[in-house]
Amino acid sequence: MPHLFDSITFRGITLPNRIAVSPMCEYSCEDGFANDWHFVHLGSRAVGGAGLVFTEATAVLPEGRISPQDLGIWSDAHADRLAPIVRFINSQGAAAGIQLAHAGRKASVWPPWKTQEAVSLAEGGWRPVFAPSPVAFNEKYVVPDELTLEGIRHVVDAFAEAAGRAMAADFQVLEIHAAHGYLLFEFLSPLSNFRTDNYGGGFANRIRMLCEVVEAVRGRCGDRVPIFVRISATEWVPEGWQIEDSISLARRLRELGVDLIDCSSGGNLPSAPIPVGPGYQVTFAERIRREAAIVTSAVGMITSPAQADHIIRTGQADMAFLARELLRDPYWPLRAARELGYSAPWPIQYMRAAPPGSPPREPFS
Repeated sequence: MPHLFDSITFRGITLPNRIAVSPMCEYSCEDGFANDWHFVHLGSRAVGGAGLVFTEATAVLPEGRISPQDLGIWSDAHADRLAPIVRFINSQGAAAGIQLAHAGRKASVWPPWKTQEAVSLAEGGWRPVFAPSPVAFNEKYVVPDELTLEGIRHVVDAFAEAAGRAMAADFQVLEIHAAHGYLLFEFLSPLSNFRTDNYGGGFANRIRMLCEVVEAVRGRCGDRVPIFVRISATEWVPEGWQIEDSISLARRLRELGVDLIDCSSGGNLPSAPIPVGPGYQVTFAERIRREAAIVTSAVGMITSPAQADHIIRTGQADMAFLARELLRDPYWPLRAARELGYSAPWPIQYMRAAPPGSPPREPFS
């Protein structure tokens, strides 16, 4: 079996290891534009040795941002601002990835360090917020407008346009965000989708919009670029979306050319009983990998090198996506290699601090 520091190939992209910087919102933008914070934040994780570095959830439309401070890629100017960051990430031997997103009914709220309430128009928020059905996430959120069929087509096209801009900026991996109660997952779940047209009701209808987004993005990108999809593997309540639904969805997405399922959970209900603990979502990645015959990543409270290596070695997942642990330690991959006895390349500028025998990592042109 492979281990954490084995390479892995997706289409024409080979990652030097199986560690990814999971998308993490930074709430640090103005009008959706990346800035120096994003350059340092993302660039540091590439210097630190992660094989794949994802941006935060990046809105394909301005009204698709979670907060007014979220990253966006709804114009060429946004892609131009991201391009230097991408070049630096790629220069460190990592691959730059972007997560394309639309927040749906969970849009236009304050950053989490303020309050989880809607931002008013006077304070920079927006209306309307779109969703499959006019049901608010909770009493602190606005009641969304139901997306029309024309609106659905507009969002699907926006994902495709954003994918084209991401390619122009030289991102090497694209991820579609269909988890955590944001727009595409809102369509998947019977607890937020009460439509009676071709986008609601049975399973085949509820997955339709996500499938159309995947097809549109693949059509724009061609066969060269890997496409990942992040899903909530379960809603953690009996009447909601279940792991069995995720397995069926993953089989369909594999047929559409998706290369990896990023297995998270929850987020669509404000009070689901989620048993949070070390590796609490890994079993979802394992089941989807085995039963849908598709490459998966595990995410969620993966903190120690031994834990991440064990996930890969035992075939529970093909990649480990780390979030908070990489906020605490941007150089976690280099530390992990040392602890596990692997030889990972160090930036040539830092070689005087590297463990004996470490190979140098010279910048790529």
